[in-house]
This record gives sequence, C-alpha cells and structure tokens, in this order.
Amino acid sequence: MIEARFHDSIDSIPAAAWDALRPDDNPFVSHAFLSLLERSGCIRDDWGWRAHHLGLHENGMLIAAAPLYLKGNSHGEFVFDWSWASAWERAGGDYYPKLLNAVPYSPVPGPRLLAGNDAHTQARQALLARAMKGLAGQLGLSSVHANFLHDDELAAFDGEWLARSDVQFHWRNHGHSDFGDFLAALNHKKRKNIRQERAHVARSGLAIEMRAGSTLTTGEWRRIHALYEATFDAKGNHAALTRAFFAALGETLGDAVQVAVARMGGEIVAMALFLQSRDTLYGRYWGATVDVPGLHFELCYYQGIEHAIRHGLQRFEPGAQGEHKLARGFLPVRTHSRHYLLNERFRDAVRQALTHEAEAIDDYARELQQHSPYAHAPQPGMP
Repeated sequence: MIEARFHDSIDSIPAAAWDALRPDDNPFVSHAFLSLLERSGCIRDDWGWRAHHLGLHENGMLIAAAPLYLKGNSHGEFVFDWSWASAWERAGGDYYPKLLNAVPYSPVPGPRLLAGNDAHTQARQALLARAMKGLAGQLGLSSVHANFLHDDELAAFDGEWLARSDVQFHWRNHGHSDFGDFLAALNHKKRKNIRQERAHVARSGLAIEMRAGSTLTTGEWRRIHALYEATFDAKGNHAALTRAFFAALGETLGDAVQVAVARMGGEIVAMALFLQSRDTLYGRYWGATVDVPGLHFELCYYQGIEHAIRHGLQRFEPGAQGEHKLARGFLPVRTHSRHYLLNERFRDAVRQALTHEAEAIDDYARELQQHSPYAHAPQPGMP
C-alpha cells in the first residue's frame, strides 16, 4: 500500500530520506536548500508561498517526494500564467490558491519528481503527478503546475496536463583548456567584443575574484545581500531572499555556493552569486554600486565560464531569458513545464492558446539557431 502524505514543512521529512531520492546533486532540490528557504523567512503566506510537500510512503518508507507549494499568487515562478489567472477570475472563478511543483524563486531546470534511480522510478514519478492532481481536486483548486522539469520526468504527466516550453541560454564545456581556448572557438566578431568588454573591466582597477561561500565572512555576506536587495529595489521588484537566508547560505551549502566579487579599496562593490553541482554551474543574482562598462558580463558570465573550465564543469546555466547571452557563448535550450487545469472547458481554451504560443516559440528557436556565436558551431542545437 502506497500512501501519499503532505507536509507543511520540509523539516518534517528526514533530510537523508529526501536527498536519497534525488537523481543527481542539483542543489536547488536538496533538503538543505529548501529547508533554508523556509527557516530564513523566504516562504511566507503573505508572500504567496505555503509549503505543502508531497511524500509517497510504502511500509513506512519514503519512496518518492516532490517540492510542493500552495500559491496565493504567481510571483517567483518564472513560468507566467497571469493571463490564465485573469481570464479565470473574469469568468467568476478563484484562480488562487493553486498548487505548484517547483523550486521557489529559481528558474532552474532540474528534478521535480524525486523518485530515485531504479526500475521503479518512472512508475513512482507518475504516482507523484497523479497525487498532485488528486490533491487539487480534494481542495477545490483551480490548477496544478510543474515548472522547469527535468527531461526524464515529462513522461510522468498524462494527456490531461498541458505542455509548455520556453527558451533559456546555456553554455557547454567542450573540453576547453582555458578561457582563451573558449574564445578561439567563437567567430572573430564575438571574440573581439568579449576581449573589449573584459579590457574595460581590467582598466577599471577593480579587484575581481571567485570565492567559495564557506570562505566568506558574516560581514561579506551582509554586503552581498545588500547588493542583491538594492538591485531588486532599483527595478521596483520585491527581494524575496532575506538577510537570514544569505547569512546562512555559505555555512549550509558550503562550496556548492560560489560568489564572484569585485572590490574597490577592499570593499565589495559588485557581486554575482552562483550555485553548483558536480557538473553544472548555476548563475543566480547580481548587484553593484559602481557603473563600469562590461562589469555585469564579467561577473555574471565570464567569471562563471572561467570557473567552469577550471573545475571541469560541463554546463553553465546563467539564469532565465536574455538574448544578449547568445553573443557571449551561450546557446538556446528548451525548458519544459506541465499544467493541469481542473475545469475541462477552461483547460481546452488554454490548450488552444498554448498551441499558438508553441508555434511562436518554435519560430523563435529556429531564428536563434541561425545566430550561433561559434565559428564552426561545435555545440549541439536545441532539442
């Protein structure tokens, strides 16, 4: 007998049992990362997030799990369903709360249906997807959403789930010996532009280094959070990650956290925050109090590429959106989400809209493929 249980805190699930179900070491679905979000005040009802994690239990043993949230809005998701919410509410329905299978504030593709790596993995993934649909029906919710899914999880979602895709820009390591070797693979124009951007930063006098999160002091983490917060404030957005989250990040995740910092006179004046697994670097946030041409690209992209090459990482995923990444060595890849709308008529209407959206995304993807920055296009195209 397999029993589905829902948990209002990740800490009510043993960390070892949760982490044993991860198919890889993606840090965003680690028990430690999700727990830190909750314990540091980043997951709050008044911000539209309530933990409701799913666990499948057999004979008292956790055999599958999924990070799950009851959402009171669509902030912090990066797969935009605002138009769906508006249409449903104009028709007199309540779109929120809805159910979300995702990692908060993180548009990072990776595992969402944690079911280990064995002969029963696919069956357990399908059970997780079915349990989420069942819960939505029991609670009378409008919808369930699973965002930034791993490719191996897509088969777990039956035909009632609506498919949606988008485009991000990722870098792949093809055995580059150093940054110069990477530049040599680019066409002349792109190679020249990157060298010019790096030269601007070099002439600025800023001291730049990559630091492991475990080596940063409390004061340095406080400064990094202030830069992160100021960037969101400047754009009129809400900075959801708290000072407490940043203060504990390096201690909690250790060297899985990396920070590129720029100093002027010893003071950190700009930073880019990364997380990493055994084979992938993930770019997350940036902030600066100085205006230096090319500094954003240096910290967010070039330092990340150098770090990936130095440590033999295979991929660098710098974050959502941004066609400007294409000119700096990042190529388009597809991201995937699945959506279940309980009302059948509403589901059919959205399905039709998604058909047109998919055609536009396909056209966009084909156009991007024509603009590879590489001299001989050594990297694979988009699935």
